[in-house]
Amino acid sequence: MTAASWRLQSGHGVRLEWGPEGARRLGPEVAGLVVVDVLSFTTAVSVAVEGGTRVHPYAWRDASAREYADRVGAPLAVGRREVTAEQPWSLSPAALRRAPHTGRLVLPSPNGSAIAAAAGEGSTVIAGCLRNAAAVGTWLARQGYGTPERPVAVVPAGERWPDGSLRPALEDLLGAGAVAAALCARAPWAAPSPEAGAAAVLWTATPDPAAAVAACASGRELAEGGFPEDVAVATEIDASAAVPLLSDGAFGIADRN
Repeated sequence: MTAASWRLQSGHGVRLEWGPEGARRLGPEVAGLVVVDVLSFTTAVSVAVEGGTRVHPYAWRDASAREYADRVGAPLAVGRREVTAEQPWSLSPAALRRAPHTGRLVLPSPNGSAIAAAAGEGSTVIAGCLRNAAAVGTWLARQGYGTPERPVAVVPAGERWPDGSLRPALEDLLGAGAVAAALCARAPWAAPSPEAGAAAVLWTATPDPAAAVAACASGRELAEGGFPEDVAVATEIDASAAVPLLSDGAFGIADRN
């Protein structure tokens, strides 16, 4: 086995690697990829698709994002602090619940959206979070994912330090572990890598994951910044049965069969 094979966790049916670079590396090697960005991209996606919105991920909120939104005929989500009556859609899951319905939405995120883009065209891409981890694991098992022949990568997004480098984040590790644990519980054939297996163990061994997310660095940052509702929505453990599947450039609800 080559060093590259070790880095790709070859031979395992459930793999885990961090951030956009992890998605870029593992995406071509797996049949499915689960993006996990609990605070807040994939939580926002889960809320939006429940309401019938198709979510177009986009890495940056810039002029090109505006052009893309115009091209697909969708409003462009604004920053949390920029929400107005005229611009009610943002990365805030709580704000999305209050916003009027829109059939499509362009949702920029340098973490979660960037991972979805980095996965490449060969993988089935799913948005996972604490709200839908059990549903995602069940759907993956029903589709036969988790074997070395049909591997799936779970990719926690993490956050960014001021210099742009990756900051592994507890909330995303717990979310990734919840998805991996749900898949392995429903698929006796699943063959997790040590990385994915350790994340699953962390999830099952955490007595109060909602409290852990609220008290971790990212949760405190959001709450102290004035968005405690977003943390509350993100920690609605397994409240959603929606499995957001990326298709034709947008996340919509996957067929549950």
